[in-house]
Amino acid sequence: MNPSAGTLTAAQSVESGNRRPFTPVLVTGMSGAGLSSAARVLEDLGWYVAHNLPPQMIPSLIEICAADDSPVDKVALVSDVRSREFRGNLSDIITELQRRNLAPTVLFLDARDDVLIRRFDSVRRTHPLQGSQTLQVGIEREREMLSQLKENADVVIDTSELSVHDLRRSIESSFKTIAQRVQHVTIESFGFKHGSPRDADFIVDVRFLPNPYWVPELRPFRGVDKPVSDYVLSQNGARTFLDNFVSMLEDMLPGYRHEGKNFITVAIGCTGGHHRSVAVSEELGRRLAAHEDLDVSVVHRDINRN
Repeated sequence: MNPSAGTLTAAQSVESGNRRPFTPVLVTGMSGAGLSSAARVLEDLGWYVAHNLPPQMIPSLIEICAADDSPVDKVALVSDVRSREFRGNLSDIITELQRRNLAPTVLFLDARDDVLIRRFDSVRRTHPLQGSQTLQVGIEREREMLSQLKENADVVIDTSELSVHDLRRSIESSFKTIAQRVQHVTIESFGFKHGSPRDADFIVDVRFLPNPYWVPELRPFRGVDKPVSDYVLSQNGARTFLDNFVSMLEDMLPGYRHEGKNFITVAIGCTGGHHRSVAVSEELGRRLAAHEDLDVSVVHRDINRN
């Protein structure tokens, strides 16, 4: 959660002896958006995961795990709308943890209403907040309840178009090296015809570059392949655009760090997400990876879509 200026996160403040930095994560978001799947990914990455603790118990568990003699250095707490039944507001709890220098990194999972409805229907479940009304009403109530939490989250992942495997790759790219004291930049290529990512901090349109799709010998390849990459990056304006965009990011990243925003997602879009956006994303990732204080991941959302 974006801590106020001068406040240290737990990963920065809790480190004694040879123990690795303590890393707490709070996983929350919309019911049906994939919280259970996210929890399983974090467990596989070595997190101790606790599910649906009452909010007032969260600070106590984090403090226990943060103690010098604790064997746990990575703890993830999964909290969904069911915790409303207990005393305590999750946003207030996070504010209290910030005051104690134990602020968790907050991962918020979201999805479009139509996707959530389809997922609930497929498992024949009712929404925890719909009561005697419709599923749509329950989703709207939950979205309003969680709006502030989403706004202040460190990482927001929209799972509307993600398979379970895509979600795993997205979480791994953000959290695999979270304990390192670096900013995490995810470069995500996509195709506009499949919809723009809703969880990106920047959306960049590279359809100003000629499309390799219309070059017959390049059509079967993708932007990760050298013939397509060479074609895209050799076009007029491609490298100038990359030079200017990298320079802009370099100017902005210190400000983001000062404001506590250590997870940045840059979405690069072309028509189908196969050629131009992929090639540009790979090159942008390569350039940013040269910065020792950045952890850079490149993912291609639509590269395998027909």
